[in-house]
Amino acid sequence: MKQLLITLVMVFTTVATQAQEIKWMTLDEALALQKKNPKPIFMDVYTDWCGPCKMLDKNTFQTKEVSEFINATYYAVKFNGEGNSEVNYKGKKYTNPGYDATRKGRNSMHEFTGFLNVEGYPSMYILDKKGDIAKVIVGYYQPEQLLAELKTVK
Repeated sequence: MKQLLITLVMVFTTVATQAQEIKWMTLDEALALQKKNPKPIFMDVYTDWCGPCKMLDKNTFQTKEVSEFINATYYAVKFNGEGNSEVNYKGKKYTNPGYDATRKGRNSMHEFTGFLNVEGYPSMYILDKKGDIAKVIVGYYQPEQLLAELKTVK
């Protein structure tokens, strides 16, 4: 029993040291920072009910290589495509007037999601240093696949 406990502690310690965190923020925060220090934006558009979105969070974004690359290269934004946040982009305010906080599962689409023409979840958007959309990546990507895509962005 004692050996099992020691093994479990070692496993959890190893996992904890390998898991990394991306420094997520809102789009409004990223756009404000971009004005002070121009840097591209990586935006993960997800929903709460999306299985591949959860896999992307757990299997891809938590890896050291992906989190370090995103943190070093981009302002990282997490945006719920069916959420209730307010987004200010290029002089226009976007909301989700049909949002229902009591609803479980799918909710109404956020106006900004419609503006982006999101084709599916998860969708990842790269905004250049001026805040314009430079690249769209749709679907679940393994860490090495996502890094390869991100490294092609100029």
